[in-house]
Amino acid sequence: MRALVVYESLFGNTREVAGAIADGPRGRLSVETVDVVEAPTALAVTWDLVVVGGPTHAFGLTRPSTRESAQQQGAPAGASLRRRGLREWLADVSGPKGLPVAVFDTRIARPRLPGSAARAAARRLRALEFRLQEPPESFWVEGTGGPLVEGELERARAWGALLVADVSGLASASSPA
Repeated sequence: MRALVVYESLFGNTREVAGAIADGPRGRLSVETVDVVEAPTALAVTWDLVVVGGPTHAFGLTRPSTRESAQQQGAPAGASLRRRGLREWLADVSGPKGLPVAVFDTRIARPRLPGSAARAAARRLRALEFRLQEPPESFWVEGTGGPLVEGELERARAWGALLVADVSGLASASSPA
């Protein structure tokens, strides 16, 4: 079995979460983790699971103006120059109907702060008729630039393992007995 984890990260927090999610199922399937700038837009039937994640900026997916704002707030140089963020990748992505997908985001850990990049990504992927494996998941950061709230990487590893268990269960159920 094979999984692809596609992520967008400006401050590095989402990249860390993507790596932890990929660590969860290691040994049970082959996992490739790739920055959205380099991610394929034509998702092949050879993927058993595609996990997509990005930071929540201005209540949703990043766009050129929020990436520029992130750089002004301390994101590494070049953040605003990214040719493609998750929003743009989702506009171009295609793949087989029913492809199992999961989505996550990183968000500031403040109560009642609205918006979620994960929910926005989930809507777009469902519109492409991909199959959402689990509800969108948020992982928490302490401020705009992070760091991640303590325990979030462990939670991401556990979530990655859960996703694989879901897909493995589907694969077993669809295999002839």
